[in-house]
Formats: sequence, C-alpha cells, structure tokens
Amino acid sequence: MEAKKSKAIVFSGVNQIELREVTLKPVSSTDVMVETWWSSISTGTEKMALNGLIPSPPFIFPFIPGYETVGRIVEAGDHVNQGLIGKFAYVAGSFGYQDVNAAFGGASQYLVCPLESITVLDGIANPQCGIALPLGATALHIVDLAEVRNRKVLVLGQGAVGILAADLAKRFGASLVAVTEPHQRRLDVSTADIRVNPEKQDVSAALAGHEFDILIDSTGIMTAIETGLRFLKFHGKVIFGGYYQRMNIDYSQAFNKELSFIAARQWAKGDLRRVRELIGAGKINAEKIFTHQCTVDDNLMEAYSQAFSDPDCLKMIIHWKHGDEAGEHFPTCNTGN
Repeated sequence: MEAKKSKAIVFSGVNQIELREVTLKPVSSTDVMVETWWSSISTGTEKMALNGLIPSPPFIFPFIPGYETVGRIVEAGDHVNQGLIGKFAYVAGSFGYQDVNAAFGGASQYLVCPLESITVLDGIANPQCGIALPLGATALHIVDLAEVRNRKVLVLGQGAVGILAADLAKRFGASLVAVTEPHQRRLDVSTADIRVNPEKQDVSAALAGHEFDILIDSTGIMTAIETGLRFLKFHGKVIFGGYYQRMNIDYSQAFNKELSFIAARQWAKGDLRRVRELIGAGKINAEKIFTHQCTVDDNLMEAYSQAFSDPDCLKMIIHWKHGDEAGEHFPTCNTGN
C-alpha cells in the first residue's frame, strides 16, 4: 500500500515556516489516524524552538511542531475499538512521520498516533474547546501542587495558563485569588477577586493588608517573581508554572521567610480527562482564551509572529477545514480578531 501523504506545518530553519507535504507512517494495530480540524500555537515551547533555542534531537530542523490539535478519528487499527471512528479527539502530538522530525508533531492535516495519545472529546458540545485541554491540564497541575483550598493565592501573569490557574484556584476553594498583569485586555478576562495592573496601579497599595500563602508564577520574569515574593507570608509556597532557561532571584527573601519552591513540569496522568469533564460541565470557560484565528492557508509566519508577540493574543486557533468543507455546525466559539 502506498504511504499516505499529509500537509503539515514545518519549521524548516530558524524563523522559517512552510506548509509542505510529508509522509505518514502506516497505521499499526494499536494506532488511530486523526484528520485535523483545528490546531494551535504554543507561545512558549514553539517560540523557543523556532528561534533555534532547543537543540535536542526532536527539534533538529526541519520538524513539525504542535501539541494542541483537535480532529476527527478517521481510521483505527485492528486492536482499537472501531466505534471510535467518527469521534472528535484531542491529540497530544504525533511521531508518525517517515521523512521529517516531529517536535510533538501535531501541526499536520492527518496524524497517526497510538491510542493512548488521544483524549476523546465526548461530553463537550463544541469539540474545538478541546484545544484548551493541555493548557487547562497544565493549570490544573499547578493548582493541585499549590494545594489552594482555604489559602490566599497570588498569580503573576494572566496569559492563558495564568487565567485558567486563577479560575481553577477559585473553583478549588482558595479563600482569595489576586492576579497581576500589565496588559489590560488580559486582565479584563480574568475572574480573580483582585486584579492589579502594575503599569497603572501601585502593587503594594493594591495588595495592602494581604499576606499570601501561595505565589504562582506564569510570567517567567525574574523581576516579577522577586516583587511577588514580598507579598508571601512566612513558610509561603512558590509554584513555577512555566519553563525557565535560568533562575536568578534574590535569595534573601526565600531565606528569611523559609519559602518552599516547586517546579510544575506539565500535567499529571488523568489531568487531560479531568479538564475535559470540567469543560463539559461548564465549570471552565475554555473559549475565553481563544482570541485569534487563521487558516492553515494564510501567511503562517505572520500568524506565528502575532501569537508570539501580540499581548492581546492569548491563543491563536489554526483552522484546517473551511466553510462548507467543515460540514458541521457547533455552538459558536468566542473567537475573533
């Protein structure tokens, strides 16, 4: 049988993106093939990868990026339940290519991947919301590590993960959630009890009278973290919610307050399904982080550049199917430019 071809987004060199044809590996007995409807852009890992800052083997150019993909299962291996065909699923990337590296590999028209790499989106009215599963699971893992119940929580940064972390902290019983964010449109989306724009407000005045049990960082900015440490109480806890190439903060505050520091790697087993249930039950508004959209046939370099640099762009959704080709109507997602 002739190998199946697929369109894919390929990072072909530093700051070089192209849409090219790639060759898929055959579907094994425990694999599924998914036809992509939507994918998205990671503003952390993918930005570093496109700039050539991750030299490990999966990121050797050329490679297919992407771990935020939702599509419909179109083929299932002999040892897979054939009833899954036709269902929508979130796919955490794919290594199923013959002629190109896969750095997660989810940005492809078709994906071949093991069954355990997918999360079926049963119970979610609009399967596009499955794009939020990895960010929601990351935020959920952060909040689990923070043990927020009956605690005062300060979240630095209201990007997509920070917004969801603040939502989940409230959902899981934090007594108070405060956030800081210098971009007003991001701050406006937040549901935190106290929202502080450090470019317009004095942070010390805005947080006066509060000592926080937990600091969650989703900025990656060392100066912001140092400032945030001032508001932690003795024996406070710091959760690092991003990826940091290097840590450089004043140790004296950690020493004087005997602070604890925890790095949140990604998400724990089962978190993707937990987020799916929260979205399905209406307990997480995933759509509010979908702020921008494009199609796979648009200027991809412009789309990625906007996702990486525009502070108003929380999450860029890439549409792989258009107009009548999509063939189905789902409840409207709150997306727009």
